[in-house]
Parts: sequence; C-alpha cells; structure tokens
Amino acid sequence: MTLDYNAAFAGMKVIDLSGGIAGPSCAMMLAQHGADVIKVETPHNGGDWSRILGKQYEDHSAFSIVGTLGKRSIAVDLKTEEGKEILWRLIRGADVFIEGFRPGTIARYGFGYEAVSAREPQIIYYSISGFGQTGPLAARPAMDPVLQAFTGIVNENRGERDNHPHRIAISLIDMYSGLVGFQAIATSLYVRREQRQPRGRFIEFSLMHGGAMLSVIRMIAQYLEHNAAQRTSMPSAVYDTADGQLNVTMVRPTDWPPFCEAIERPDLLDNPRYNTHKTRGENLDELYELLRPVFAAKPTAWFAERLTARGIMNGQVNTYSEFLQEEQVRAAGIISWLDQPGVPEPVPIPNIPGLPNFENGTKRAHAPRVGEHTVEILAEHGYDQAAISSLLDRKVVGTPAR
Repeated sequence: MTLDYNAAFAGMKVIDLSGGIAGPSCAMMLAQHGADVIKVETPHNGGDWSRILGKQYEDHSAFSIVGTLGKRSIAVDLKTEEGKEILWRLIRGADVFIEGFRPGTIARYGFGYEAVSAREPQIIYYSISGFGQTGPLAARPAMDPVLQAFTGIVNENRGERDNHPHRIAISLIDMYSGLVGFQAIATSLYVRREQRQPRGRFIEFSLMHGGAMLSVIRMIAQYLEHNAAQRTSMPSAVYDTADGQLNVTMVRPTDWPPFCEAIERPDLLDNPRYNTHKTRGENLDELYELLRPVFAAKPTAWFAERLTARGIMNGQVNTYSEFLQEEQVRAAGIISWLDQPGVPEPVPIPNIPGLPNFENGTKRAHAPRVGEHTVEILAEHGYDQAAISSLLDRKVVGTPAR
C-alpha cells in the first residue's frame, strides 16, 4: 500500500446532507484529505442555505465557498420517492454519512441511523445540531450567535468601553465544531480500519457542546470564582494610538518594568499605586486611564518596535484586508488566492496544515455550484442517460440554473 499523507482518506465515500457551516466545514476537511464527498442539496430554494448567507455571488456566498470546497454537488428532491431512492443508491458502500437537520427530521425522511446502518453496517453516521438530539431545547432552531449567547461566550465578550455583552462576529462555534466533528469522524475511521468485520457507529455533536469545549478554560475559571470578573494586575488592553490601535498583552509581573521603559514612563515603577502586583490590581482602572493618553500621543509602529524589543507581546489591530497584505502572511505562505464560480475575483483561502497549498484548477480548490455534478454522480450510480433526462425533466434532480 502506497503511503500518501496528502490523501489519507482517498477511496472513502462521504454523503453530506448537512447545511450551514458546522457540518459542511467538517465534511470539507474530509474532502481536503482525499475523500469523495458528495454534497446532497435540494434542487429548489438555492440548495444549502449557507449559499444565501450574506452577499451572494450567483450560487455562492463566502460561507458556502468554504463549506463546499473540494466536494461534488448533487441536487436531489428528497421529498419524492425517486429522490429517496437516489439517496439510497448514494449511501450504498459509503463510509461516512453526515446530517445536520433538526433532531428527528432525518428519521422522518427514512434515513435515521437505524435505517442507514441496517443497510450499511460499517457506516460512520454523524449528526450535528444546535442543542443536541435530546432534551427540552433539542427542537429549537439555532445558529452560531444563539449558542454564543447560550454557552456564556457573549457574556464574556464585554466591550471595554460600554461593558455590554457582544457576539464575536466570526462563526466561532461553527468552525470549531466542524474541526471537532472532523476529528471524531477521522478517529472513528482509524479504529474501524483495524476491525476484521468493520462496524460503524453513531456520533452526535452539537453547537452547544462545541461552545462548551471552546470555552472550557474560561468556564472553569468563572465557575471557581462564582462568575466574578476576571482581573489581572497588568494593564493588557487594546490601546488607541496616534494612527491606529495596538493590542498589548502581558501575563507576568516581570513584564511591568520593561513595559514602563518601552512607553517612556519610568516614573510608574516607583509609584506606590502601581509598583506591586497587588497595588496594580487594586488600581487597574485608574492605571488604564493614565495609560490611554500615553498611547494616543505616538504612532502604532513606535510602540510596537519598543515593546517587541523588550519582549512585550503586542499586535497591531488590523482589518482583514490589512492582515492579508502583511509581509509575515506572505512570508509564511498561509494563504492561497482561488477563483470560484460566480465570484468576480480570487478569494483568500488559508492553506491546510499537512497538505499541499491550494492550486487553482484542482478539485481541492473548487467550490461547486448547486447540482454541478448531478449528472456525473447519477451516471456513476447506475442511471442511464434516459433515466437522468427523465429525472431532470420532472425536477426530481437539478443542475446549475445558469
């Protein structure tokens, strides 16, 4: 057997019925590692609902580009009996089945774990939901912002000036849950490979669970302190400078002397209100008020250079566009610029550790349109041209609209 670290899951077949971000990003990672991921979408209403989140570029949004990268898309109406038969053909011989419907929905379609595993005992069946498969909130619809609020993340993210809870704007829990789901499926496939008579398993995960895992350190700290505000003795913060903003992060009391030297305020070292770990903590708000005009008087680069020279962690507050233009980003080679269907210019995609950088024109680097591979996939699963044409005419399946 040839060892290929770039395609660990080559030869494996994944049926992806998930929508949004958490399930699709999990399946996307399987595709990037070589699996044949068949994304099953509805031929009506635009396919996966992530395609209509935010600004649309024909069949895509920023969300769907990430969620479909490297997959093949088939559009099938699962509300029809013929559509269900198509899905059963797709499931035949599959290694992984992923679904992200509200709990109970997939079973009503006839594709719950019991039904699928009865036909394909070896299958790894993964269900991702908002609040989990059981419990009083299981049926409640939920997206990342809802779970950020529910799990405590929004409460933790209070504005420095307004002390008001704020959602973190990125799809934080979704993307983290996608990675956790990928890990759970990947390790399950590893274990299954070692069995003489491979048996699959059911894996259940939720955004609620993902939010808890993501927050575990702060959750423990807050619990032990009975939800008291977490304060330090060091004036770490985002400071306004003369031409921008700078994040300064200090975690050790020994950072205090070089910090004072860097900002040219040696007088603070001998001030009894700030010269010890204890007194800084007691007078931290006052210290912040003193330091803000110091930072506002000089440019970001001046502080960054002096703080860095003295081992004080700091980072300029960038927009995403500024980040992508950073010399360090180019030097590290972490971003590839990819053309996608319907999108007017190349988009930045972070490369995946352990895999070759993305290249335009390859399967890994392509995010399909809704139903882009419908005809191809049906032909692979025993449908002749006449049958495919009939299914298309009757709108049981679909191909790209434009």
